[in-house]
Amino acid sequence: MKIIDQQLLDSVVEQAKQSPRLRKNYNFHESLEDKCHRFLNALEVGTVVPIHHHVTKDESFVLLQGKVRVSTYNDQGEVLESVVLSREDGRYGVDIPKNTWHGVECLESGSVIFEVKEGPFVEHEIDGILEVRK
Repeated sequence: MKIIDQQLLDSVVEQAKQSPRLRKNYNFHESLEDKCHRFLNALEVGTVVPIHHHVTKDESFVLLQGKVRVSTYNDQGEVLESVVLSREDGRYGVDIPKNTWHGVECLESGSVIFEVKEGPFVEHEIDGILEVRK
């Protein structure tokens, strides 16, 4: 059994602060080939989670600490829906259907979300990065 406690969150947050990407994953799944990926994603203000979608994969985020904005977009890059996940405001997570353009913005240092999505992971898997048309 792996326990998700404050010590684990603090450890992953510290690694995110040291990372050039300003984010760090802590995987609970044993292999990138596993059919279900479960992981912590520690985010720092300034990290870039680009607008992307997963053609065949639903994805869920549950906020454990901090504050993040999750937005969905249409094919032209216009925001369809945007929500700030914040425990103080009683908004704890989102479920994003497959083939939905989405992105994440970290609003508070030390933010951690628990993510779940279908595997396997494909190196640099980007089922499509939205190119915003001007």
